[in-house]
Amino acid sequence: MKFIDEAKIEVIAGDGGNGSASFRREKFVPRGGPDGGDGGHGGSIFAIADRNINTLIDYRYARIHRARHGENGRGADQYGKGAEDIVLRVPVGTVITDDDTGERIADLAVDGQRALVARGGKGGLGNLHFKSSTNRAPRQTTPGEKGVHRRLRLELRVLADVGLLGMPNAGKSTLIRAISAARPKVADYPFTTLAPSLGVVRTDASRSFVVADIPGLIEGAAEGLGLGLRFLKHLQRTRVLLHLVDIAPLNPDDDPVEGARAIVKELRKFSAELAARERWLVLNKIDLVPADELDARCKDVVRRLRFKGPVFRISGATGDGTRELCRAVMKHLDAAGPAGSEEST
Repeated sequence: MKFIDEAKIEVIAGDGGNGSASFRREKFVPRGGPDGGDGGHGGSIFAIADRNINTLIDYRYARIHRARHGENGRGADQYGKGAEDIVLRVPVGTVITDDDTGERIADLAVDGQRALVARGGKGGLGNLHFKSSTNRAPRQTTPGEKGVHRRLRLELRVLADVGLLGMPNAGKSTLIRAISAARPKVADYPFTTLAPSLGVVRTDASRSFVVADIPGLIEGAAEGLGLGLRFLKHLQRTRVLLHLVDIAPLNPDDDPVEGARAIVKELRKFSAELAARERWLVLNKIDLVPADELDARCKDVVRRLRFKGPVFRISGATGDGTRELCRAVMKHLDAAGPAGSEEST
């Protein structure tokens, strides 16, 4: 299935039915009085998070969602029938925003979480509500309220504890294949990954965390170059970032330090909060560096980056160092406690 993580839709709630102006007319009842019923309520539109859905592709093509109107009231004290509500099922992690005002309507981060996105109109009052001792034959009624009409933007932000950062071909897909059961595409050309991949990493029988393989960033991603801008939002829910650096690039003229600096620069442009999040440096592809050069090369990268956080040396291809990395991540997540709700920027 094609991965779609953004969609714009239009939701139109139903109008309420009009109240009825009617009078009871029966044989042998000369002064029956008013008996006009109320109109029914219009259908509302709700969104609900469903863990069995993993893409917004259905809303890329079904753009207009319209609820029915409530029925008008009738005589003989008959109220109009209310319209049924519409429920839109979306993936867990969907953020719903009013496309005209920019107001956030809902952040559906939990399976089964439900949000009202368009309220149906209330039914109007029939004339039986207006009778009194001085107004025994009222003809007043009220019309039904209009339902809410909105244009919405749906954005899916993957729910993961750990996000993988890195330039194209830094080895993110290879790493996620090595530590989880996820099987993203791996090849020796840039932008192999065209959509985020999620993998569950189990450190023992009862402890695990979710890692997200985000498509490679390039310089200028925050301005829309490459794939980065589209997928940077998926990092906003992560609790720790693993910044992969390829210390054995295919092109000897490529400087891994410059690539790492470009990634940090794009993070700052996109979100200051995201740039300040816990970030660990992971030096990848140590199996491709001669043993007598490895220590000096790794220290040179850390020194030039002036990196002060945790540093790990791994090989996603052979698995060297990956177990120690996963255990350290699990220990950090346990110490940090349960994940809270991240505010978007």
